[in-house]
Amino acid sequence: MTNPDFSDAALVLIGHGSTINAQSSRPVRQLAEQLSARRLFAQVTPAFNLEHPKIGDISKIDAPRIFAVPITISEGHFTEQTIPFELGLCKKPECDCAEGECNYPKTEERDGKQIIYTSPIGTHPSMTDVLLSRARDIVQQHPFPRSPSQDETALFIAGHGTGKNKNSRKSIEAQVETIRAKTDYADVQPAFMEEAPFIADCYTATDAKNIIMVPFFIADGLHTVEDIPVLLGETEKRVKERLNAGQPTWRNPTERKGKLLWYTLPIGTEPHLPEVILERVKEMC
Repeated sequence: MTNPDFSDAALVLIGHGSTINAQSSRPVRQLAEQLSARRLFAQVTPAFNLEHPKIGDISKIDAPRIFAVPITISEGHFTEQTIPFELGLCKKPECDCAEGECNYPKTEERDGKQIIYTSPIGTHPSMTDVLLSRARDIVQQHPFPRSPSQDETALFIAGHGTGKNKNSRKSIEAQVETIRAKTDYADVQPAFMEEAPFIADCYTATDAKNIIMVPFFIADGLHTVEDIPVLLGETEKRVKERLNAGQPTWRNPTERKGKLLWYTLPIGTEPHLPEVILERVKEMC
């Protein structure tokens, strides 16, 4: 089967963006640069809710086909309501749909263009291998005094969590179930910033003496660099000092409450993410 021809199409990579931390949009911009360099599409551009270029700027693109790919971890309020509204797929003057009731087309013809909206990259099946790779690499890079065996280690997959949309945690819970079934670790659990089970409770949530925490986030931004290290027990002052000195804000491993905890980078710099994006586009062809 030949690969689809995207030479007449534009690719738009959509992220949250931030008005506080410029690092949060960097992975999306880098992915756009990487895919643009491959010259598979007529145009590749990032788009954001809180930064420029904006999601609504898609109307300025001249390509007859426009693929919009959410560079997010999960389905949720952002992918099911914010993005469809900003893309013009939701026809209301303001998106006020109840959770799970925002019905919009995934493809639409408008002004001679076809808008094609894909699933998020974070729900792609290959994300399991990404998470496991992150967990393996961190203990190999920082053995103390040796790399801990997996049968004495708990793996926590950390996410944001929100009360706005129950789907926002589904991708993390699905990954936890998949990895737990592999029986590689003594324990595998989800943990969230804003809903139970909470990240801060990881030390008492498992009997394992070692913990690996993998933040299932795209960006190395405010949440992963500052908020989660504080939730794990670092002081805000120390986190700020390390950040200002250009140092990692979490030292691997750090002992807390009688346990050693390794904390990894988020997944946004994973080398094969461009292939995941292309898979999401091909699914819509």
